[in-house]
Amino acid sequence: MPVVRALSLVCSLNASPEPSSSQLLAEQVMAEFKALGVEGEVVRVADFDVRPGVETDMGDGDEWPGLREKVMGADILLIATPIWLGHPSSICQRVLERLNAEMSETDDEGRPLVYNKVGAVAVVGNEDGAHHVSANVFQGLNDIGFTLAPGAVTYWVGEAQQGTDYQDLDKTPDAVKATTHTLAVNAVHLARRLADHPYPPS
Repeated sequence: MPVVRALSLVCSLNASPEPSSSQLLAEQVMAEFKALGVEGEVVRVADFDVRPGVETDMGDGDEWPGLREKVMGADILLIATPIWLGHPSSICQRVLERLNAEMSETDDEGRPLVYNKVGAVAVVGNEDGAHHVSANVFQGLNDIGFTLAPGAVTYWVGEAQQGTDYQDLDKTPDAVKATTHTLAVNAVHLARRLADHPYPPS
């Protein structure tokens, strides 16, 4: 059975050690991955100086190249983002912009380097908008070259006009547990299939 590794890029606006609902949901997905024999790492992007741009290295102290190396070493990339004003966080958008550079980075047969990697999304927020946010991130990941499994998103949104955060809940809702489990099972299955049967050059 192929060895599969996962990476979660948490796109909370808060750097560590501030609490983060996006981080909590990402860690729950990683726990599901681990139960399936997949090792992984959760990284909070706000802890790094990721410069704006669409190159693999923007220079001048840009710390994206180190994160990019982690992306290249993973078979599954989970992007975890909060909802702000109905959209993914600005850090999530920056991650997608930096990943855009991978469209021109190819292997010896002309395939983008991320072609055989699986993408997934985790979303948290206090208002509805999880489908819009996940669709936004899905399209970006797919344009870049990631493959999406069925049920490639897990999310939680609180009641409208309320201030409860996901991290403040007494327990994880059963529906969130179920979607998190499905995301993990399908993403790992797809990653293993792609490891055995990579996409042909086109």
